[in-house]
Parts: sequence; C-alpha cells; structure tokens
Amino acid sequence: MKGIGQNFDDFLIEQGIYDEVKERATKKIIALQLAEELKAQKLSKSQMAKKMGTSRAAIDNILDPSYNTSLGTLERCAGLLGKRLSITLR
Repeated sequence: MKGIGQNFDDFLIEQGIYDEVKERATKKIIALQLAEELKAQKLSKSQMAKKMGTSRAAIDNILDPSYNTSLGTLERCAGLLGKRLSITLR
C-alpha cells in the first residue's frame, strides 16, 4: 500500500505542493507572532499603522498569512516592535 511509512514532507513533495505549504506555514507563524507581540505590547493595529506610517488595512494585510507581504515589510514591522526577524537557510 502506497504511503505507508511515508512522512508528511515526502507526501507534500510527491503532491508537488511542499514549497507552497511550507511558505504558507512560515507566513502564518510570523503573522501569529507579530499579532501576539502587538497584544503583549498593548498596541492596536491603528497604533502600529501610525508607527509604520501606513494604514490599518496594511497592518491587516501584514497579519494575514495569505497576503503576499514582503520580507522587508515583515522585518520593519518586527523592528518597530523591538524584535528581529530571523530566517535561516539550512
């Protein structure tokens, strides 16, 4: 029976969707961490938008993992929260 003993990464690769799934998962993790940091610092999306010189809608997009937010924007957002975005190539 095909698939027995197969790990999930192998399955995603076989289906041709590994990169897409990994990218979406990474964006979701970053978005959740940014949202948690906003909450921890008691900052509203409107306040964050003001800090970034942008709109509240733009902050909604940054926190939406399905939106195509650039790494530069994510880094800037993290920096304004006193955090650093770290991406590792393994």
